[in-house]
Amino acid sequence: MSEIPAKATESEDPSDGARDQADDVRNPAAVAAAHSGAASGDAMWQSSPPGSIYDYIRVASFSISPGGLVDQWSLRAEQLFGVPAARAVGMDPIEAFVDPDLRERGQRKMAEILDGREWTGVVPFRMPDGPDGARGEEGLAEVYVMPTRTAEGDRAAVCIVVDVRTLRSIETDLAASQAIFGQSPFGFLLIDNDLRVRRANERFASVFGGSPDDHRGKGVHDYLPRGEAERVSATLRRVLESGQSITDMHVTGHVPDSEERRHWSVNLYRVHGGSGRPIGIAWLGTDITARRAAAREAAAARRNLALLNEAGARIGNSLDLETTARELLDVVVPGFCDLATVDLYQGLLTRDETPPGRADGSAELRRVAFASAVSGVPFGVSGEPVEVGAVHHFPFNSPCADALRTARPRAVPPEDGGLVQSTLAVPMVAHDTVVGLAQFARTKGSEPFGDRDRDLAVELAARAAVCIDNARLYRREHERALILQRSLLPPGDPEASGLDIACRYLPGNAATEVGGDWFDVIELPGHRTALVVGDVMGRGLRAAVAMGELRTAVRTLALLDLEPAEVLSALDEIARGLGTPGGVQGATRTARQPRDADLSEVYLATCVYAVYDSVTRRCTFANAGHLPPVLVEPGEPALMLDVPPGMPLGVGGEPFEEVEVELPEGALLALYTDGLVESRDHPLDEGLQAFVGALTDPARQLEDVCDHVLNTLDTHHGEDDIALLMARVQGLPAESVGDWTLPREPRSVGRAREYARGQLLSWDLEALVDTTELLVSELVTNALRYGEGEIRLRLLLDRTLVCEVWDSGLVQPRRRRARDTDEGGRGLQLVGLLSAAWGSRRTPRGKTVWFELPLPGGESSLTDPAEALLSLF
Repeated sequence: MSEIPAKATESEDPSDGARDQADDVRNPAAVAAAHSGAASGDAMWQSSPPGSIYDYIRVASFSISPGGLVDQWSLRAEQLFGVPAARAVGMDPIEAFVDPDLRERGQRKMAEILDGREWTGVVPFRMPDGPDGARGEEGLAEVYVMPTRTAEGDRAAVCIVVDVRTLRSIETDLAASQAIFGQSPFGFLLIDNDLRVRRANERFASVFGGSPDDHRGKGVHDYLPRGEAERVSATLRRVLESGQSITDMHVTGHVPDSEERRHWSVNLYRVHGGSGRPIGIAWLGTDITARRAAAREAAAARRNLALLNEAGARIGNSLDLETTARELLDVVVPGFCDLATVDLYQGLLTRDETPPGRADGSAELRRVAFASAVSGVPFGVSGEPVEVGAVHHFPFNSPCADALRTARPRAVPPEDGGLVQSTLAVPMVAHDTVVGLAQFARTKGSEPFGDRDRDLAVELAARAAVCIDNARLYRREHERALILQRSLLPPGDPEASGLDIACRYLPGNAATEVGGDWFDVIELPGHRTALVVGDVMGRGLRAAVAMGELRTAVRTLALLDLEPAEVLSALDEIARGLGTPGGVQGATRTARQPRDADLSEVYLATCVYAVYDSVTRRCTFANAGHLPPVLVEPGEPALMLDVPPGMPLGVGGEPFEEVEVELPEGALLALYTDGLVESRDHPLDEGLQAFVGALTDPARQLEDVCDHVLNTLDTHHGEDDIALLMARVQGLPAESVGDWTLPREPRSVGRAREYARGQLLSWDLEALVDTTELLVSELVTNALRYGEGEIRLRLLLDRTLVCEVWDSGLVQPRRRRARDTDEGGRGLQLVGLLSAAWGSRRTPRGKTVWFELPLPGGESSLTDPAEALLSLF
């Protein structure tokens, strides 16, 4: 048994006493050396380094005098028992710290110890009561008692006390630490201050191979690539120096025997010893490779969804094929690919009605769009790059031609040495029809196209293809309607007797479709002219067809020489019949019955109909809900004529009124549709005032006046069609009119021939004298035989020669074919053979029978009277 002096020099370090005593117990040689040093006056007391076990357990020491009382009381004893040395020295340890029930046994043990016996055991103890009477805390201590002798040779003892609760806590912590470290599903490392692995758990070893002991002493460079290892090492040093923990640090590397990139989420925190000194870094790693892949997939899905949403918002805003193709590339570059092109079949762009098939795939295409996020990189999948606008075709065996044939996307192999590493050729399919090919490419450094990218490319191309096909179909329908509409308008510049005419027609743009606006100039007998402007409500082919039917009806009714109000009344019935099964008769039968929405449609139109007489310069107007005509007299400001508007055509039930206006020589008359004077930005009243204000110089050429009006007003809004008809009054001069009144007597026939001969000779129309005399004789004879009242003969010279015979009879002449045995009945047949046109019309006081002859030197030639007479027999 080792012995130490009962009286020891007190250490300055509170822990030194306990540490030195512990060292004495563990190493007797050290005790001898210490005594030797003390004797020589050069003592070297050994101190435990930081991080020793005494930093974790509670150890105290005290000595017992031969009398069984506390002789010395260390500072650690003060900390363990909470009793200062001044109070503890001289106390009986059994009476002070042992429970009363155990004191007797404790006294026996103390006696044995003082008799020189060594003893160790676990002893429950209780702190002394406090000065205020508070009961002391209870504890459990493991006591080591070693007998000693004093300088006088008396028996004494040294006691070393260890707090058992602290030992149990350390034991529990070690067990828990071992369980956490060994059973953790995460990779666990303990890295020392030299950034070397001190300890690794089984999970880490299962990933990187070997046993946990095989990883001891390794560094991060043994597990990670150089660049990643440098970054992680710097982070470890920062954690070790600053003590700041790192959460969710992403580390990328490879595991042994695998080329797959793995990703880990690492948490780092500094580990301290019992004295608070840093002893290393704890590394807790979780494999997040699958989570990163799922996150990438989710991000790609969100990106693709956002791209599809953007495509839905940006593609198809225009009805132009090439613009739609460029909108597709604006969406995909650079969000989806680095380069992209769109090629459309040449037939689509040249308005070929035959849709391209899938049989070949080598048909001609035109490159309509190209986009690149990489400057200076041409897009040439095979051969030379194709410029935008160039017509080309793909080789039959190429992937692009195969994609067009099969309507399935194809991957295009990259060219050697090129910057493009991945290309998709995606056919643009709409309604089972391939309209073109879209190519998407990614350059080196970008991720190659995958299956998800292929599906997205197909969806984007399909959306663009549907928009392109819709634009193609709409363009076709729009062009058909426009052709129909233009074919129903007067061709070229209309001509009329006594009028100088100019007209303009502007269709609505592609967004508003064609409308039902129309105008017409119809020549009537007697050098009269019908001016018509109308507007069918609605858009597209339906409105154009309805306009054509109404225009045809107007021309037919005009040839019957009806009054303007009668023409509009008949048109109203026809418009009502357009939307009713059975036509006009069906409309008449169901006029007072509700319409079947499934079998009928409502057609409404506005129209203004005017008849101008070039002899009298009087114009009769009738209006069916249309805008009023504008008249500009020489030297006067423009004004709107007060013509009762009436109801639109197709409403029915209301009569139409007529207004007759005498037009001065040189006056300007303007008829128009609402597209000229009304738009969203300009109300109708403002537009009418602007139109009236634009007609300031009627003396200019009519073509110039029309251009001035269209340039002055807002005619480019494209919201509606625009029809403008202008006429300058140029009445027939008095010397071009011959007018005579004949009594009802047989001599009037000869007198009529004399009047006609004299007038024609004065007009230098000797070539027409014989034919005119013959026809005038026939008409005057018929007026004498079948008419009533006095007879009026009138000759009119303008672009043709017109002869009119007036009487008061209401019975219209009727042409019939005479039999070979009939002596008469061939007069009207002769008139029809010798004249260019003939007819009759009712007047307010009877009727007028007329015929027309072409002037010599014109396009039409005269019929020989002798041949005409012979043809009758």
